[in-house]
Amino acid sequence: MAEAITIVRPYAVAAFRLAKEQKALTEWSEMLTFAAAVAADAQMKAYIEDPKVTAEALEKMFLAICDKKLDAAGVNLIKLLGEYGRLALLPEVAAAFEELKAEDEGVLEAEITAAAKPADSAVKDLVKRLETKFGKKIEASVKIDPELIGGVKIVIGDTVIDASVRGQLQELAYTLKS
Repeated sequence: MAEAITIVRPYAVAAFRLAKEQKALTEWSEMLTFAAAVAADAQMKAYIEDPKVTAEALEKMFLAICDKKLDAAGVNLIKLLGEYGRLALLPEVAAAFEELKAEDEGVLEAEITAAAKPADSAVKDLVKRLETKFGKKIEASVKIDPELIGGVKIVIGDTVIDASVRGQLQELAYTLKS
C-alpha cells in the first residue's frame, strides 16, 4: 500500500488552495481540525473500519455529527473522502493542511530538546537566533531529555542541529573509529 502522505497530500493541497483562494485559511483549519477529531474518536474509528457499513451510511453519520461545523466545500471534502474510503485519513489530511498553512505564513516549528529545563530567556534568545538563521517566524516547543547530558538538540523540519554533549560524544566516538 502507498505511504499515507502520498495519499493524504493531494487532499491537503486541494483544501489549502481552495482555502487560500477563498481567503479562509482559519475557517478551513477549524473545519479540518474538527473533522479530524471526529475521525480520530474511538467509536467513529470502529464505525469507519467496519466492513459492514456502506460508504453512504458512513458519510451520512459523519456529516450528521459534523452538522454545522462544515461549509459546503467541507461537506464535499468529506463526501469525497468517504466515497474513496479515506475518512480514516482525515487527521493526516488536517496535519498536512496545517503544515502547508504554516509554511505559507512563514512559520516553522522547532522542537528544542534540552538535558534540563532551560530558562525562558534562553529559549527566547535561541528562537530569535533561529528566526534570523531561517528567515522565518519560529514556533518552538521544548522537551526535556536527561540522556542528552548537556546542551540542546534542535529539529526544524529536516534540519537537525545537535549541540548536545551526547551528540558530541557520539561524533567523537565515530571519528576515533575511522
